[in-house]
Amino acid sequence: MKKIPHRIYLSEDQMPAQWYNMRADMKSLPDPIINPATNQPAVEEDLYPVFCKELAHQEMDNTTRYVPIPEEIQEFYKMYRPSPLIRAYNLEKALDTPARIYYKFEGNNTSGSHKLNSAVAQAYYAKKQNLKGVTTETGAGQWGTALAEACSFFHLPLTVYMVKCSYEQKPFRKSVIQTFDADIVPSPSTTTQVGRKILEENPGTTGSLGCAISEAVEKAVSTEGYRYVLGSVLNQVLLHQSIIGEESLLAMQMIDEYPDIIVGCAGGGSNLGGLIAPFMRDKLTGAANPRIIAVEPASCPSMTRGRYAYDFCDTGKVTPLAKMYTLGCDFIPSANHAGGLRYHGMSPILSKLYHDGYMEAVSAEQTKIFETAVTFAKQETILPAPESAHAIYGAVQEALKCKESGEAKTILFGLTGTGYFDMVAYQAYMDKTMTDYIPTDEELEASFAKLPKIPGIQ
Repeated sequence: MKKIPHRIYLSEDQMPAQWYNMRADMKSLPDPIINPATNQPAVEEDLYPVFCKELAHQEMDNTTRYVPIPEEIQEFYKMYRPSPLIRAYNLEKALDTPARIYYKFEGNNTSGSHKLNSAVAQAYYAKKQNLKGVTTETGAGQWGTALAEACSFFHLPLTVYMVKCSYEQKPFRKSVIQTFDADIVPSPSTTTQVGRKILEENPGTTGSLGCAISEAVEKAVSTEGYRYVLGSVLNQVLLHQSIIGEESLLAMQMIDEYPDIIVGCAGGGSNLGGLIAPFMRDKLTGAANPRIIAVEPASCPSMTRGRYAYDFCDTGKVTPLAKMYTLGCDFIPSANHAGGLRYHGMSPILSKLYHDGYMEAVSAEQTKIFETAVTFAKQETILPAPESAHAIYGAVQEALKCKESGEAKTILFGLTGTGYFDMVAYQAYMDKTMTDYIPTDEELEASFAKLPKIPGIQ
């Protein structure tokens, strides 16, 4: 039997030229987003004050199966794509498992993560609309870095609101973002009305993605010629990230493989949704039936312990309401090192697929995540970001099950970023000062009690 190479690369000519829209194949679509001003389902035009027009269209498009990737974006992609599919031979050996483990590595660009795939698309459409600038939020900093890189390329001003605890834990993210000429503000801040309100109600808060989203949206809608862009959760983002999964499928076909199990980390859903896209297509159409597993932090367990309900996408309650798995928009996660996985909700697409039984979800404490991250780094020579380490943890758990059963299953996971800006977290783990925080049922119930009530809907 011919040995599979460690790294499988597509050629530039093999790169996907289309994004895939999972909604086109879903048997039951996510519930519509709600305009909070009218309590009625939003229409595309409702989104124009916040998003670029083309992105608003992509957000609301439930029927177009494949969306052509503009030539300018394809050319940008070629600077760092196709990304490699890697066989984790050394990890397999260390685990003594018969499983075949593959990972799609998205860290080969300056942002250090998969986020650039959507950042370049959103910056491109903003520039095409002749906007004066854009605003955004960022959790661990990967999205802020990616968007700063993309906006710099298209000469588009950018303001980034970064979750305060991550801003403080990762000071060098600020330097990289500023290298690409973007402004960066720790959130919540005193620069916006919603930021000041959050600080007044929660003095000393370390922030959340929901807080940062509120500030970025306020800044965008109150600044002429500006729009807001988001790095996860949204339908449009999962669309752009589908290139990860499409490349993975093509690379696995080159070596005559197909995953039995696909594992991704789950925060807002961008990486997970992108990785699973073509495999979920196979599942929805009956072509194959892989297991799909989301792994989230136990400190922010939106899928495993959240409610499937309409909720605001931000803490300041200025965004439309989406039906999703949520911990409540007022939920502020602990200031641990889950980084970008600190969002109170989950992508409406992924929430619906999970609710309908097409995928599974598990959670894990951060000390277990870092234990796995260190093992992976020693075996595979890549220091993973804490977010990515959740996917590694899930893949390792499945590989150990294969060891117990003797089954040689094929496992694919997404390694979405590198951990070189997470050394404070790694040091805390090494020093044994890292702690695990799991919200109590009482804390979650208090948050659920504040979920919005929409007349005639919930």
